[in-house]
Amino acid sequence: MAERPPAEVRIDESVVRGLVATLGDAVPDARGLALAHVAEGWDCSVWRLGDDLALRVPRRRAVADLLVGESRALAEVAPYVEATGVHVAAAVVVGQPSEDFPWPWTLVRFHPGTSGLNVPRERRAPWAAPLAAALAALHRPAADEHPRNPFRGVPLADRAAAVGERLDRVADALTPEEHRALVEAWRDGLGAAPWAGRPLWIHGDLHPGNVIARGAELVAIIDFVDITGGDPAYDLAAGWLVFDEAGRRDFVDASPHVDSHTWARARGWAAAMAAMLLLAGDDDPSYARLARETVTGLAQSSA
Repeated sequence: MAERPPAEVRIDESVVRGLVATLGDAVPDARGLALAHVAEGWDCSVWRLGDDLALRVPRRRAVADLLVGESRALAEVAPYVEATGVHVAAAVVVGQPSEDFPWPWTLVRFHPGTSGLNVPRERRAPWAAPLAAALAALHRPAADEHPRNPFRGVPLADRAAAVGERLDRVADALTPEEHRALVEAWRDGLGAAPWAGRPLWIHGDLHPGNVIARGAELVAIIDFVDITGGDPAYDLAAGWLVFDEAGRRDFVDASPHVDSHTWARARGWAAAMAAMLLLAGDDDPSYARLARETVTGLAQSSA
């Protein structure tokens, strides 16, 4: 699997402490809080500040622009998701550049727990109903000026050429049965009735690495940097990305408002994401495992 894109700027403790110093009266005691690096993703370097806060520092200029759009969108939708009992890491402050760092960044609430990637799939079923409720709350009509994304939440037909090419490329990495299941799931999604409603707010990158849990409790959905408006089926692909067969049944049962065409599109998006992760996922082996488990789920079940 491909390595994550390199950071375009230096991000180390001295740089991040300089960003903390810019907070001023927004967080009066910020300079005295403990600072610790907790994660290095494709998009952001994440630093915990004290017990309750974290800085998300963009590793690339394009991500800095997305963080600003994310903060505006979450100001609208986060209260609806929070009302379900699932937290959202909405921005407390949109931070300003410093002498050593050139772009905006965000200060967010930190929700302690474990990344969903580190929880075995067979133990995630208790998250199904809370995740379904959180998505039902999120999937409301998007603002006309919502962030645009040509790759996520669009009609599957818009991605047919790119996904078809990826499906061809992953054939050698799969058994014939696995590859056939992936192709059939994508084709079934393409054949389903397209989304005909208004664009709805969608997370845009919902996989187990972007949920935080404490045991059976789903604590938070994080990293909304790809938030956009579109077809909710894109997020509902979590049924295959996050859960095993039992958890997926619970997730579907907890989403009675979702019709069969939307589930077919969701399964198609899951196939597309599995192919993408097989070819160009994070260099973390947990993402390779995510791809393989998703393929297995698609081969074992239907929407």
